[in-house]
Amino acid sequence: MIRFANPVALYSLILIPAGIVFFYLVFRWKKNALAKFGNLELVQKLTAGLSRKRQYLKVAFLLVSLLFLIIALARPQIGTRLEEVQREGVDVVVAVDVSLSMNAKDVPPTRLEKAKHEVGELLKQLRGDRVGIVAFAGDAFMHCPLTLDYGAAKLFLDALEPGVIPDPGTAIDRAMEVSMRAFESAERKYKVLILITDGENHGGKIEPLIEQAEREGVVVYTVGIGSPEGVPIPVFDEYGRQAGFKQDRSGEVVMTKLDEVSLEKIALQTGGKYYRATGAEQELEKIYEEISGMEKKELGAVRFTQYEDRYQFFLAISILFLILEIVFPERKKMEESWKGRFV
Repeated sequence: MIRFANPVALYSLILIPAGIVFFYLVFRWKKNALAKFGNLELVQKLTAGLSRKRQYLKVAFLLVSLLFLIIALARPQIGTRLEEVQREGVDVVVAVDVSLSMNAKDVPPTRLEKAKHEVGELLKQLRGDRVGIVAFAGDAFMHCPLTLDYGAAKLFLDALEPGVIPDPGTAIDRAMEVSMRAFESAERKYKVLILITDGENHGGKIEPLIEQAEREGVVVYTVGIGSPEGVPIPVFDEYGRQAGFKQDRSGEVVMTKLDEVSLEKIALQTGGKYYRATGAEQELEKIYEEISGMEKKELGAVRFTQYEDRYQFFLAISILFLILEIVFPERKKMEESWKGRFV
């Protein structure tokens, strides 16, 4: 697989067709200038040693040299070398609430967009820790398995949208259950669960899950996102335009409130901490600081392709054609024939 480390340089390829047009105009100007100088047929006889084909060939050498020079500047790379890299860290699972209540705008632009932005910032800080993403609403599923590929995790994060799970509600118990299954190690350490939700648990009893997390050494950090006072849940039509607010069966507008008590209980019992989302966006940064201070484990050797530069090959070709342009003569060898002698 070939890639370019400096693809912006490829925009310079426009110089090739521009050069063709330039030299075409130059040769045309020379021809018109010679015609003005005198009789064109006589001028051509006087300059018979100059070869127009050789001049064209020298221009071709120059343009080909420029072409390969531009490719060299773009730094083509080929992934041909495999390296073994040892990493140490902890396993971090981020469970993100994608229920309809996360559409609420008490945290601008919405609760979910705020959560996604903060998790994205966390991904930028991770160093050697494996990360996974769980999406949950009325049910939960493993959206992104534990990985060291933070770029792939970011793609999965960006794909999170309200309604990605058809089951309504917010089942925090299912989120914890699925998240704890993601941890592969049986050791009672190196495991962190970050739970981001508005805290309204509509699932089953959560106490058994808290006790299980405590037994298995899963440290749970909870991030409450929303307003304790309660706000209505906006609903949208098929075109993405707001079409009012969610209502219950009696026609009353449903209010969504941040349940901080439940989140504080989960975090306290598992050795983690509860944070409430703020505009300063320091919650996950503080959590990462605590994760960084945890004992690390070796996460195994990671094989990856190290791309190697191959610009040298193209640079050598460019220099070769440039040398050819310099040494190749414009004049052709004139054949001398016997004309007799003058008496």
